[in-house]
Amino acid sequence: MKLNRLPELQRREFLRRAGALGLAGSAAPWALNLAALGEAAAAAAPGDYKALVCVFLYGGNDYGNTLVPYDTASYNAYATIRQTLATPRDQLAATALTPVAGGRQMALAPQLGKLKGLWDSGQLGVQLNVGTLIQPTTLAQYKAQSVPLPPKLFSHNDQQSVWQSSSPEGATSGWGGRLGDLFLGSNGTATFTCINASGNAVFMSGKQAVQYQVSTTGAVPVNGVLKPVYGSQACADALRTLITADRSHWMEAELNRVTARSISAQAVVSAGLAAQPALQTPFNTASSLSAQLQMVAKLIGARASLGASRQVFFVSIGGFDLHDFLVDQHPGLLTAVNDALASFYAATVELGVSRQVTTFTASDFGRTLTSNGDGSDHGWGSHHFVMGGAVQGGRFWGALPSVSVNGPDDVGQGRLLPTTGVDQLAATLATWMGIAPTDLPRVLPQITNYTQRDMGYFGAA
Repeated sequence: MKLNRLPELQRREFLRRAGALGLAGSAAPWALNLAALGEAAAAAAPGDYKALVCVFLYGGNDYGNTLVPYDTASYNAYATIRQTLATPRDQLAATALTPVAGGRQMALAPQLGKLKGLWDSGQLGVQLNVGTLIQPTTLAQYKAQSVPLPPKLFSHNDQQSVWQSSSPEGATSGWGGRLGDLFLGSNGTATFTCINASGNAVFMSGKQAVQYQVSTTGAVPVNGVLKPVYGSQACADALRTLITADRSHWMEAELNRVTARSISAQAVVSAGLAAQPALQTPFNTASSLSAQLQMVAKLIGARASLGASRQVFFVSIGGFDLHDFLVDQHPGLLTAVNDALASFYAATVELGVSRQVTTFTASDFGRTLTSNGDGSDHGWGSHHFVMGGAVQGGRFWGALPSVSVNGPDDVGQGRLLPTTGVDQLAATLATWMGIAPTDLPRVLPQITNYTQRDMGYFGAA
């Protein structure tokens, strides 16, 4: 009896996941940077390029101090609820937004002045009160538990996964990766369809597409095959043979094919980046988020070398779980987001692709509007940015929530019940990328629960 075979479904799943496996340490990502399972035959169409960039704010961004009520009545209600957490109103004048929404005026946090400039010029808008849902849900339905709800609400790991994949922790594919699945055939090299500059995220794993991981300095090399080992080129050559040679056992053979592809991809990325002129747009590379987005901009600049027509990127920043020290630490995090997004948009202008790249923020969940004394606690709905040259910005999408506790939008402590589902945000972005309405359920299985599938980021909904 042969023991080197698994049932075909298990074998296919191994092959699909093989590209996501990695060895610890940046010097030896032997399988970490694996490409998708096959190379597409079609070359990228010249000039036909689009990229989607997810900026994930890990920890649950505090919506109350990101988009702040500014008209007198709303601000007073906000300040009464937030107590010691409230941003002083006189600090908001420079970032007050027009037009007003429903007779109310909002302001960006004082640290988001560069994003205010993008709002004013129409390249950035705000999706209001978006969060994880299975279907549109009213407060009465939530209280009665009469409709299905996302599993394990208010849990970091699970809500990160639900935001990114529509499933709780343990999901094997995310909607960014499933979007990539549909574009594998339109890219000259399938490997570079989904690129993660932040490490690993289920958002970027498809059913066929596998996230290709890069660092802020570029492709992560297998150093042992790039230079002599212990001063010996023969040793380096032997190592290359060992980790890339064909094997009789199918698992060994696939692992070595994966490693060979990783080595080849590293060479392509390194050559593509080296051939590009240096970006003139300044980035604060002391900030991890800025450094990640600078690398994304460089990779977009090298899109022709990478054979890319459609790409999905993922970057992230952590630290938003501010049960304590919110007033001290949240402004610095928002400054990092402000600087990174503004530099990235400027880089897309420099590269001549501002209308071909759309960037959006996401997070585990929002937070409570109430103060716990020094911070805010886990919430649900939140406000997020959508940015790009094709975005019809300078506006809000969705419904502006009441500034109240136990109000019409609140499930408790100022936790917003989302009035826009993540699937609706995702469907709008996927449609812009070129996904046909009939294919949306392949990316977003729950989108069939929604009548509105276009939030209007790129024009009238």
